[in-house]
Amino acid sequence: MPPALSKTKSSFYRRLYVAHLIERGIASVPALIEATGMPRRTAQDTIASLSELDILCEFERDDGERHNIGRYRIRDWGAIDPRWVANHSMHLKRALGYP
Repeated sequence: MPPALSKTKSSFYRRLYVAHLIERGIASVPALIEATGMPRRTAQDTIASLSELDILCEFERDDGERHNIGRYRIRDWGAIDPRWVANHSMHLKRALGYP
């Protein structure tokens, strides 16, 4: 089991990892839940909090759908280097204890 992370660090790592997953096409709340095992509310809150890191994430509704069926897209990573996140994604995943 990985050592315990501070709340600040785990929140930061979770945001980076979720943005990475969205970038890789795991871009809906159900898909994020399946990939990480996090609760629905945590997934939703994490997506909503990406803007605090200046990561611009937008929801795109699928054509012809009346409800919120679609996917998220990262439009801008702000000051975060997405290559660094991709290169360190396994470390982030392990540190967060995700499957």
